[in-house]
Amino acid sequence: KLQENTKIIFCKFSPLINISRSQRSQEADKPHRRKGEKTYSCDECGKAFTQSGSLKTHQLIHSGVKAYSCDECEKSFTLAQSLKTHQLIHSGVKPYSCDLCGKSFTQAGNLKTHQLIHSGFKPYSCKLCGKSFTESGGLKKHQLIHIIHSGFKPYSCEMCCGKAFTQSGNLKKHQVIHSGVKPYSCDLCGKSFTQSGSLKTHQLIHSGVKAYSCELCGKSFTEAGTLKTHQLIHSGVKPYSCDECGKDFTRSGGLKRHQLIHSGVKSYSCDLCGKSFTLAQSLKTHQLIHSGVKSYSCDLCGKSFTLAQSLKSHKLIHSGVKPYSCDLCGKSFTETGCLKKHKLIHSGVKPYSCDLCGKSFTQAGSLKIHQLIHSGVKAHTCDLCGKSFTRAGELKIHRLIHSEFKAYNCDLCGKSFTHAQNFKAHQLIHSGVKPYSCDLCGKSFTHRKCLKLHHIIHSGVKAHSCEMCGKTFAQNSDLQKHLVTHSGIKAYSCDFCGKSFSDKQYRNIHLRFHTGNDVSRCDQCGKLFATDAQLQQHMFIHTEERPYKCDLCQKTFKSPHHLKKHQKTHTRK
Repeated sequence: KLQENTKIIFCKFSPLINISRSQRSQEADKPHRRKGEKTYSCDECGKAFTQSGSLKTHQLIHSGVKAYSCDECEKSFTLAQSLKTHQLIHSGVKPYSCDLCGKSFTQAGNLKTHQLIHSGFKPYSCKLCGKSFTESGGLKKHQLIHIIHSGFKPYSCEMCCGKAFTQSGNLKKHQVIHSGVKPYSCDLCGKSFTQSGSLKTHQLIHSGVKAYSCELCGKSFTEAGTLKTHQLIHSGVKPYSCDECGKDFTRSGGLKRHQLIHSGVKSYSCDLCGKSFTLAQSLKTHQLIHSGVKSYSCDLCGKSFTLAQSLKSHKLIHSGVKPYSCDLCGKSFTETGCLKKHKLIHSGVKPYSCDLCGKSFTQAGSLKIHQLIHSGVKAHTCDLCGKSFTRAGELKIHRLIHSEFKAYNCDLCGKSFTHAQNFKAHQLIHSGVKPYSCDLCGKSFTHRKCLKLHHIIHSGVKAHSCEMCGKTFAQNSDLQKHLVTHSGIKAYSCDFCGKSFSDKQYRNIHLRFHTGNDVSRCDQCGKLFATDAQLQQHMFIHTEERPYKCDLCQKTFKSPHHLKKHQKTHTRK
């Protein structure tokens, strides 16, 4: 045994000395590692790290093991530290605040990251497009956009939709949609969300705070990202184009959503009515209609809406501001989207055709609405009169007739209307402007739709027949009016003389004789007529002109009524 303070002297041939020299030799054989160099790589994804411990922590992600779960929302994490960070969200404590905008954060790191936005310093630039970012992570996410164009998406959803993603994190967020779990609820309106971030974004709507304003048009936004997206509209730059129809978009996400329309895939269906949608968000918006909840009301007229955006669009009607004008006809609109839709009319391009009747449309939505006519399904019925409609919107418009509420009054003639659109159409009558003319007879109309209906008269096609008397009509609306005559119902009465009418329009025309409003007088004999058309037909009496000819015997008549009466003589033979 060795005593205390005894010095130990090793020989140069000591085994301990040999081991120490061997270790130094092995270290010398290794390549010299520079500071910050990433020598430890992940075999699964190729990501590199400067330390072996960081690599081990990263590999837990690929293992799928998440041993640490949150008691509040049951979300799981691979690391205990990640769980602690997450639990701060539920605590609501945000001790780190931004001195410039007052935004608060749960961690100091998040505050530092946020302050970079105000500094404007963006040291990380994309070599492909030159776009700059405040963080390296932001640059990495952006570079994935360029990868998207290459078509490489390694992370696919195993559910029924098969949607692919460039990042595993985006796939995980997407899979929550299929699970149906929404642990984050809004205390004000009860709306639920799959992620806490989505709830925070939603709560800004109720707060009314819009800290980010556009310097060009003054429009305000709750988030800086939304402002950036909006500013792209003013730039006019749309680098993403659709190969199918040539439509351009400011963002790749907008192009992706648009391309789903051409694919025809509608993975999200409504359990109540069976309607299908290409996007989960569209389904959510649609389901609000069935819920009947309308949390957003107009202070001016009391009209309620299911979405805040719908309320904003509605308020523009009351403001009267229409900053977007058509260069071709001068028509103005409250929103850019409405102007774009209008311009399609002038282009004449109608890429969407009906397979059943061949009718073409400028928009896919218009084609869908048209196809409901062929289906014959009218799921929306009026409780008061039993009339059915193919769309819920048509039923709402119809119900206003029963309410007798007419908020839009004409200053020139005093006539009232239930809808702003009908009021606008009426004002064109007073203006005298008729920009739509018939190439065959030269007759002019105030609306394009009226010209289309007029063209049917020249075609001679009467596709709608009455099953009771065999009479044919060019339009379905005329057939419906005719069917009322067989029913014997005359629901519209004259308040002056008590005479009843089967059609509201006939009653209104009759009222002109009592009121004296909008009555046309013949210059030759002084006879009064309720409509200009009746006066024009009457004027043939004072002339030798007989414009209505029978195709069978070439006999001519001064009015279409006498021609029809004559044609019956041929059918009786």
